[in-house]
Amino acid sequence: MKKIILLLLTATFLVFAYLQLNDPDPVHWTLGYMAVAISCGMAAFGKYPKWWLRGITAMLGAWMIVASPGVVHWVEQGFPNIAGAMKASTPVIEDSRELFGLAIAFPVMLWLALTGRRSSRPPSVRKTERPR
Repeated sequence: MKKIILLLLTATFLVFAYLQLNDPDPVHWTLGYMAVAISCGMAAFGKYPKWWLRGITAMLGAWMIVASPGVVHWVEQGFPNIAGAMKASTPVIEDSRELFGLAIAFPVMLWLALTGRRSSRPPSVRKTERPR
């Protein structure tokens, strides 16, 4: 079941990355979503490189902090509709959408980083009893 969820997340983040190609600032968003897709894909096949998972999780967390003022401005403006049109008419709408994208990616990476720690341990070796 976990493998199916991870493969669905891989496909979802690949679609997210593809959709960013027409964004005004596509490079970092495409790479960010691709990193999450790669992470989910590796995890689906039992690969949990701690340095990778921790690095991407930390990067997305820092990115959320940097992007958070956009949501504050969105709230200050009375929550203008951010889903009405695909083209962001104001920077506040673009910034809010971007933060919500990070709010989807960060928990996924956090989940991978936390579960990966447990999954990357070798299975415990059973002690065989010696005949007496």
